[in-house]
Amino acid sequence: MSKQVIIPFGPQHPVLPEPLHLDLVLEDETVVDVIPSIGYVHRGLEKLVEKREYTEYVFIAERICGICSYIHSNTYVSGVEQIMGLEVPERAQYLRTIWSELSRLHSHLLWLGLFADGLGFESVFMNAWKLREHVLDELEATTGGRVIQGVCKVGGVRRDISPEKLDEMVKGLKELEKELERLTNVFLYDRSIASRLKGVGMLGKEDAYYLGAVGPTARGSGVPIDLRQTGYNVYDKINFKPVVEMEGDSYARCIVRAKEMFTSIDIIEQCVKKIPDGPVDMKVTGAPNGEFFSRAEQPRGEVIHYIKGNGTKHLVRHRVRTPTFTNIPPLVKLLKGVQLADVPVVVLTIDPCIGCAER
Repeated sequence: MSKQVIIPFGPQHPVLPEPLHLDLVLEDETVVDVIPSIGYVHRGLEKLVEKREYTEYVFIAERICGICSYIHSNTYVSGVEQIMGLEVPERAQYLRTIWSELSRLHSHLLWLGLFADGLGFESVFMNAWKLREHVLDELEATTGGRVIQGVCKVGGVRRDISPEKLDEMVKGLKELEKELERLTNVFLYDRSIASRLKGVGMLGKEDAYYLGAVGPTARGSGVPIDLRQTGYNVYDKINFKPVVEMEGDSYARCIVRAKEMFTSIDIIEQCVKKIPDGPVDMKVTGAPNGEFFSRAEQPRGEVIHYIKGNGTKHLVRHRVRTPTFTNIPPLVKLLKGVQLADVPVVVLTIDPCIGCAER
């Protein structure tokens, strides 16, 4: 009988973009168990509700993560608006949707580059990040920030986008779509990629459901869950279908993210066609008194912001459940049975964000 050994994986590792820490239990080269460790980069952000007014705290919420920052701020202000019963202008909701999908697009392109780098495809890494620069340029031109936008506020948004700029954005995304199609085809249909990913890191549909998998991790296992279908912002006015793959392996999770980039471009185009004229913010008086669970679909999956106020300028409580935190139990499941050499690649298929997971 083979002797079991425990080796640490992370928090520093050449392949990991995030300080994830796992203790791997091995028999020879096969992973038989995984013990995750949480708290390495805990920052205590949720405690700051006691020191920042609820209108200021949006900037803290946005800094939970540097990649899906905008959607964090969007989710937070949406929760506060629900507690206060605010009717946000429709144009502001369209703008929030556009910026949310630009954020999803830049996050998936960042993931594609890092994943390709982890597999040794340096040219794909450079090309993916070159395309991501175009998305970041659009975010900077319309919000003033490349990574931290600071454009969401309780009651609407701080900036508008001119019709000319919206048309220019669509034209740019059309060109990006052509280059993106070539890039993803080269990457996903390479035989060496398929040999590394197909049948590796398996997560069945039932396991994905009962272990609480969210986002592309769940949809890659055939679970058709996408919070955008609940209709927050203006997703109820947009025609789209969640990208779902049934195989449940590492390749399926990659296919989901690749196809979602094209879905995001289509959603932005629909928003530009339908966006109405009007104001982009409203006057807000008073303070939140009550509690609300605000939910949204981040690039990595469902995020929940729990917000509780007592009618003063400071919130009583703010708690966040992020998709990476939710996807850790499924990660433990899909790592069992893989070879040690495949662990970095399998971990990257869930696109871990430890800054999100450890507020």
